[in-house]
Amino acid sequence: MNFEYSDKVSDLIERVRGFIEKHVLPNEATHAGQIARNPWETPPIVEELKPRAREAGLWNLFLPVEYGRYSGGLTNMEYAPLAEEMGRVIWASEVFNCSAPDTGNMEVLAKYGSEAQKKQWLEPLLAGEIRSAFAMTEPGVASSDATNIETSMVRDGDEYVINGKKFYASGACRKQCRVLIVMGKTDPENSNRYIQQSMILVPIDAPGVTVTRPMQVFGYDDAPEGHAEIVFEDVRVPAANLLLGEGRGFEIAQGRLGPGRVHHCMRLIGAAQRALELMLDRANTRIAFGRPLIKQQSVREDIALSACQIEQARLLTLKAAQKMDTVGNKAAQDLIAMIKIVAPNMALDVIDRAMQLHGGVGLSQDTPLAHLWAYARTLRLADGPDQVHMMQLGRNLARRRAAES
Repeated sequence: MNFEYSDKVSDLIERVRGFIEKHVLPNEATHAGQIARNPWETPPIVEELKPRAREAGLWNLFLPVEYGRYSGGLTNMEYAPLAEEMGRVIWASEVFNCSAPDTGNMEVLAKYGSEAQKKQWLEPLLAGEIRSAFAMTEPGVASSDATNIETSMVRDGDEYVINGKKFYASGACRKQCRVLIVMGKTDPENSNRYIQQSMILVPIDAPGVTVTRPMQVFGYDDAPEGHAEIVFEDVRVPAANLLLGEGRGFEIAQGRLGPGRVHHCMRLIGAAQRALELMLDRANTRIAFGRPLIKQQSVREDIALSACQIEQARLLTLKAAQKMDTVGNKAAQDLIAMIKIVAPNMALDVIDRAMQLHGGVGLSQDTPLAHLWAYARTLRLADGPDQVHMMQLGRNLARRRAAES
């Protein structure tokens, strides 16, 4: 198994890294200040940097080669180290038009959308002109089991009428958000609970759509994207907005979440790597008890263990990405589950050690560590909680063992 990067990918890594070091890292304070003034608007610094990234050929890198004319031309394995670089700064991926939830939504539209849907929504998303959100999770049911979703979608002539309540719809608080991909039930009485659901495109300004509040994550509102609570009251959208067909919602969800899970893990490795680098800088320069922290044995052990964990997660992510490229997402589902379990927990461990080494400042707004920790902790739940992935992975491993006996 060869994880060496080609010359093309090595060049892209250097270019993405160089762009972030030159344009993104120096503007972290600018970005924070602009959000403080206008929380739900795309910060002007992002709009300023997006054309530069596009001109540099660092745009829409995430869509793998099977998406044809929409693809960035890279495989999942080739994209992995680029997403890692972007993960060093929470908002960096947007500069390259590679940020969630738009990446997953663009994949859905590219794979499952009609030509009219692609024209109306995919093309402006690929151009970075609009933003989008994904509305599946609901407050009233255990949404880790997507068959529980209760939002109703009732066919009425050439329209669907939508009623329900969603929350943690990431991206929907942003003023530039124009469309929601909404999962609901079109056939709730079907005996097959996996074909009760459908997905439909809902313009966020459709009558009856109300964003009631941004949900917080450990006190962060994650502006400008936010995690919206949304109420749908007799929302009418054209039947042509349905994705793929009635009863295909669960299928689309599974197709969307596989690559998205791996993208999250790629970015988490970058977040952990930055935490390690901050830890090293702190250890080398901070004096305690008359000598640099790096002279303390426990500090050296924390650094060593963090480096081991990051490299283990990096290699597992690359293996999952390579299997997705060679045999498809479904055949790679065990590895996708493994890295989705491993990467967030690894990042939490590493970032926590970095915060501890920094002392009080590590918990403050003066470093990115606290926000990165909150982001990593969220991803133990987003796209399926650890327990669901472990349950399914354990089941699959046991079934295969039984079949071999």
